[in-house]
Amino acid sequence: MRTDVTFTSNGLKIAGHLYLPDGTAADADGNATPAPAVVVGHPGSGVKEQAAGLYASRLADAGFVALAFDAAYQGESEGEPRGLEDPAQRVEDLKSAVSFLTTRPEADSDRIGLLGICASGGYSLAAAATDHRIRAVATVSGVDIARQFKVGADGTQDPAIFQGMLDAVAAARTAEARGEGVQSFGLFPATAEEARLGGQHVFEGWEYYATPRAGHERSAKTLTWSSVDRIATFDAFAAVSLIAPRPLLLIVGRNAVTSWMGVQAFQNAGGPKEVHWIDGASHVDLYDKDEYVAPAIAKLAEFYTANLAA
Repeated sequence: MRTDVTFTSNGLKIAGHLYLPDGTAADADGNATPAPAVVVGHPGSGVKEQAAGLYASRLADAGFVALAFDAAYQGESEGEPRGLEDPAQRVEDLKSAVSFLTTRPEADSDRIGLLGICASGGYSLAAAATDHRIRAVATVSGVDIARQFKVGADGTQDPAIFQGMLDAVAAARTAEARGEGVQSFGLFPATAEEARLGGQHVFEGWEYYATPRAGHERSAKTLTWSSVDRIATFDAFAAVSLIAPRPLLLIVGRNAVTSWMGVQAFQNAGGPKEVHWIDGASHVDLYDKDEYVAPAIAKLAEFYTANLAA
């Protein structure tokens, strides 16, 4: 059962989908038997109807109340300018989603977990570090968006590229101050041929977001340039050690070019902690390909069942 819901984050209305396991919906008087719950954060540029919604619906099938939502400034959620990626706001969105679940009769406020996919994996680590209402945290293809921008998905990007982006941010902020409107940049190549020139990760992202495979009209196709200097000073792994002694699970595709970030997060974490490898899977394969999503869900269900026990 899926219900459209809204909640607020820093004064902005956030649009979400609440997935309920069979038999957990509240009755006419608002009473329900509370179940363990999981907040699911979407990848960078994603929306709740894509990977986050798929994982939330599968977790509901496994017996968990699950909430997927659009980040502020994106999807159906409020916020201007559109396409702003603000790590501080994204972390606050996750904490606000937890707050929302504590008000729902279907969710047990003492048994709330967090799942972050891709960029939300990094945001989830930052949110869980300081929010003790989050009893267990997991990531799927988790990355630190700042590391990805600064050194590339595979960690080998020339530092001069990011310095050039910061030059573009400076020019964009000046243009906006002079009344030239919000300055943005495109996220995806125009064609498959151009995407292939960018390497595996760029092509995978293009194929997922820019084709009928998973493309959605509300997923972000551009980001504001002012997102970049906000991202630059973020560090998803800086406080990951604070998650302990709460459990951490990192699900990583064996063939993902971003896998080094999962390993780095694991190394920075205390414990209990686990890296769970999905053989054959790339970073984006874990968004929607059932041969990889199914074992990831099985591992997540096992993890949350054990760590969100009554």
